[in-house]
Amino acid sequence: MTSTSDLDRFPQQSNLFGLEQSELTSNDYYTPRWIFDELGLEFDMDVCGPPGGGIAWIPAKVKLSMKEDGLATPWTGRVWMNPPYSDPSPWIRKFLEHRHGVALLPMVKSKAFNALWRSEAALALTPHDMKFTTPKGPVGISFQTVLAAFGDECVRALANISPVRGLRLAENVQIT
Repeated sequence: MTSTSDLDRFPQQSNLFGLEQSELTSNDYYTPRWIFDELGLEFDMDVCGPPGGGIAWIPAKVKLSMKEDGLATPWTGRVWMNPPYSDPSPWIRKFLEHRHGVALLPMVKSKAFNALWRSEAALALTPHDMKFTTPKGPVGISFQTVLAAFGDECVRALANISPVRGLRLAENVQIT
């Protein structure tokens, strides 16, 4: 469960890239803790983190906020990505190029999502009633989200949450 104090310590967001945040926007929906608990992975980078260094339960060594601009910063290692849902397409394209990590994405009609769907990424639906964490408390959204993964260990981790489309496509993956 998210405590209000975990989220209160972060400045609020006003711009998408390169600037400090000063007010809430529609992009202030953070990944619930249970997803990381179920995945059981540590990430090298959170490429779309909230301001102030991220949320404590996101297990990433490096946490990029909008100020550091995760689209402009080179990605290394296993990445976690929960991009701004107001425009996820550039993030999806970069995730497809990087090909190592897990992303929480809106299942939306776009060229970028269609490219992800047609790729060899493993995909797993999140619960239809999933609640995101916000500074104002848990909030549901009106559309389906999906977890996408590249890399054997990331694909295996998705199976802890939901059946995985594309599991058979990842080489050397065995669920035990």
